[in-house]
Amino acid sequence: MLRGILTVGIWTMASRLLGFARDVLIADRLGTGLVADAFFVALKLPNLFRRLFGEGAFNAAFVPAFAGTLASFGREPARRLAGEVASVLAVWLAGITVLGIVFMPQLMVVLAPGFAALPAKLALTVTLTRIAFPYLMLMCLAALFGGMLNGLDRFAAAAGAPVLFNVFLIGALLVPPVAMLPTTGHLLAAGLVLSGFAQLGVLVLAVRLAGMAPPCGWPRLTPGVRTVLRRMGPGVIGAGVTQLNVAVDTVIASLLPAGTVSVLYYADRVDQLPLGVIGAAVGTAILPLLSRQVRAGDKGLAITTLNRGIEYALVLTLPAALALSVAGGPIMSVLFARGAFDALAAARSAEALAAYAVGLPAYVLAKVFAPGFFARGDTATPVKIGLVAVALNLVLNLVFMRPLGHIGPPLATSIAAAFNAAALAVLLYWRGYFRPDAALGGRLGRMVLAAGAMTLVLLVLDPVLFAIAGGRPLLRAAALVMLVGTGLVAYGAAGQALGAFDLLELGRTLLRRRFAAAKSRG
Repeated sequence: MLRGILTVGIWTMASRLLGFARDVLIADRLGTGLVADAFFVALKLPNLFRRLFGEGAFNAAFVPAFAGTLASFGREPARRLAGEVASVLAVWLAGITVLGIVFMPQLMVVLAPGFAALPAKLALTVTLTRIAFPYLMLMCLAALFGGMLNGLDRFAAAAGAPVLFNVFLIGALLVPPVAMLPTTGHLLAAGLVLSGFAQLGVLVLAVRLAGMAPPCGWPRLTPGVRTVLRRMGPGVIGAGVTQLNVAVDTVIASLLPAGTVSVLYYADRVDQLPLGVIGAAVGTAILPLLSRQVRAGDKGLAITTLNRGIEYALVLTLPAALALSVAGGPIMSVLFARGAFDALAAARSAEALAAYAVGLPAYVLAKVFAPGFFARGDTATPVKIGLVAVALNLVLNLVFMRPLGHIGPPLATSIAAAFNAAALAVLLYWRGYFRPDAALGGRLGRMVLAAGAMTLVLLVLDPVLFAIAGGRPLLRAAALVMLVGTGLVAYGAAGQALGAFDLLELGRTLLRRRFAAAKSRG
């Protein structure tokens, strides 16, 4: 599990860093104006499906079925199952894509109702979303091939493919507009679709190299396909609660003053770094492992795996949440405050970031707890919890919208995420699937103390460094690097001294695994 977490985490970190470079360019070119709002809403709809399928419902249904078939019956039956699912999925996705493009104006009225009062803004959003919408089909198919690789414990290609998303969007930002693509928003939407073709191609190639290329055939609802589809249906809601909550945020933000959608986008992008690197990595690595343990009937080992997954998730999530809360101002300012993205926009994004960061540990824990249900073929329970969480988020958004403005949507999302994670944990415990062990209890308290020590260092160092840097961009960038680096050192030193983790043992474990892997290849 640790090897899988590190593989996914490293590739996700590379993708997120490229994503920051992309967002810095977008902020410079578009700021928080009409085209920016239109593009971010256009990106939201296909990206919502990508996250639901790539990181949620499809993996929740397909990976346990694929990994279980592979463990019980071998490679050929697992390969046939993947081919059967791919045939049905391709036909279904083609229909969804066509319907989405045709009825995009009606979808936009639901997704961004506040744009209806501005016909030009709504028309541009519809056009950009129509261009970008085929990305949905490409990435859902990519999720199948990525799920196969994860089930084979080959995490690198699936984790690395999203790097191409950022490469193509950065390329689109560097190309001048043309007659068919008259704005930067049009270029970005086209680059999005091209990145989908590239990512799907990489994953197809990786599956072929693994000797598991699924056979093509007419779509048939075989028993295996029915099982996957039956589990995937409720999993769309259960595994995608966080994404649905973010979609609710977009609806509410469209009703707030102009620029709010963009302000929340940039805050969410920074918050997504630890969420993606840690949450997606742990969730991706733990699901096939839990599925095999549950299929083997090893209840005790499955509980131990869940405990260690929680540890791995929180060891970096707790300090990240505190750091984003107290240092959001300099982070947003240094990363984005240039060109059309002014100091006021950076300050508002920093406030939204702090509200998102409050819920960061809950977001990540939900990604750890959900596989405890998915590995047992239960996608219905997370749905029930997810529906309540989405309803809670909507109610809180409406309550917070006027008094808190742009802070309301992220704060509502954080509270709903906390409810979601807590409810999942309680039900896992009640059913006997989860019991916190002594090691988790002891280390958790020490992690909190170490994160608190790091927070004190950041609070003292932040005003000093940026007072010295003044308004000089290079010095401010250097001050941010120093602030982040010092915080990491402080947390690492405090955690090692308090016994929250053992960095030396971690290093020895990774070296042993690297040596074992090299020996097996040799």
